[in-house]
Amino acid sequence: MNKPLRRVAIFCGLLVLALLIRVNWVQFVQGDELKNDPHNRRVAIERYSMPRGNIIVDGKPVTGSTTTDSGDFKYKRTYKNGKMWAPVTGYASQAFDANQLEKLNDGILSGTDDKLFFSRTVDMFTGGNKRGGNVVTTLDAKAQKAAFEGLGGNKGAVAAINPETGAILALASTPSYDPSKFAGNTDKDAEAYNALQKKNDPDEPMLNRALRQTYPPGSTFKVVTASAALENGLYDDVDAKTRSPLPYTLPDTHITLDNEGPIPCENASLRVALRYSCNTVFGKISADLGNKKMKAEAEKFGFNDPEIDTPVRAAESIYPTDNRPQNAMAGIGQASNRATPLQMAMVASAVANGGKLMKPYMVEQLEDKNLNAIQQHTPQVMSHPLSPENAQKIQDIMETVVKEGTGTNAQIPNVTVGGKTGTAQHGENNKDNPYAWFISYAKTAKGTPVAVAVVIEGSDTLRNDIAGGKLAAPVAKKVMEAVLESNK
Repeated sequence: MNKPLRRVAIFCGLLVLALLIRVNWVQFVQGDELKNDPHNRRVAIERYSMPRGNIIVDGKPVTGSTTTDSGDFKYKRTYKNGKMWAPVTGYASQAFDANQLEKLNDGILSGTDDKLFFSRTVDMFTGGNKRGGNVVTTLDAKAQKAAFEGLGGNKGAVAAINPETGAILALASTPSYDPSKFAGNTDKDAEAYNALQKKNDPDEPMLNRALRQTYPPGSTFKVVTASAALENGLYDDVDAKTRSPLPYTLPDTHITLDNEGPIPCENASLRVALRYSCNTVFGKISADLGNKKMKAEAEKFGFNDPEIDTPVRAAESIYPTDNRPQNAMAGIGQASNRATPLQMAMVASAVANGGKLMKPYMVEQLEDKNLNAIQQHTPQVMSHPLSPENAQKIQDIMETVVKEGTGTNAQIPNVTVGGKTGTAQHGENNKDNPYAWFISYAKTAKGTPVAVAVVIEGSDTLRNDIAGGKLAAPVAKKVMEAVLESNK
């Protein structure tokens, strides 16, 4: 080969080499970046070119897909009773992406996840219809309906858990929204989505109050304070008198801590104190134990953990590092103490499960389009906030609350129910209407299948601890009854 031809050949070889390097660089190095680029419309077109897989409750889909003539997207998402299930499913929108289970499991639902490789490969050879996989939840349809309907027109939330496994059985939040209203990519969808934003709707219907909103837990937190007293050896007999003067002055101050009315709180036992919800008893317990021990016990129940995933991540519940008087107030669920409804359901769950807290979850398994399981959840122990002996003692006094205390509205015939009411003050100088709380569990001869937390924001009920019994306890009762019915 003469010299000019050799140079041309070398130059052409370098060009081919550069092309091969570039192709491999784009395909293997930049592949994921280009695939996830928001300007890559081909990905979105592919995503909506087939029916989306479904989110399953009790063996039935609560979602669906329908064809659409708008733009170049063939399918859009539909929802069955969208308002009731939105706190579980989240939304999937052609225009506004997705959130919650729809977002976290998008690869499975859209059929693009690597776990579906075998199924996609089979479809290539068989010509099978393309379709996403399914997400099978732990939710109980009857419990979810009871929770949603029980909240009614109130602003609030319900979280229900199976104490023995951690499976979430109900997750309701009101007011809610219908994700179907903005599942497409039209001006009408955009108008519906914008109307739900906080700036346009101060009630925030898209806020998942069960997972993402924290509240002062009020007197429901006294279950944690009582647990701390037993676990740290401050008291060991729930029927023995406590060292609780009346009136009680907050440490390092001249401020007295009041009870709600003339109730028998002076040196009251833990049983009597929980039954009547004595602020003085539990405030002093918190002060006697100190902030470090109170915080440690709260953290065993899940407080101060920013990574509680269900798999939707819950907001962090806070038991604060604080001074002595504020710590006393935090011990009765006030001051800077904040909790999600899920967190307080976890408190009731740990007590009901003999002191063992199971990690909450709401996805049982992932399936391919042929209903073959490709991932199965295994229940996990999260912590041990209480010894079995002390858990039994807390159960005993929580059951007294329902038998003859402020929680009688949660009684269920032939079922053992333990609970705790709460009214949490909020607003500057506590000027706003209180939050009504109730946490509980239901126990039968077959086990303890459900623990519940209910919070209702604002009411015209009297500002006393019985407000939780009047407003929230009946909702919890309906949810517990629904789970018991499902377990027959």
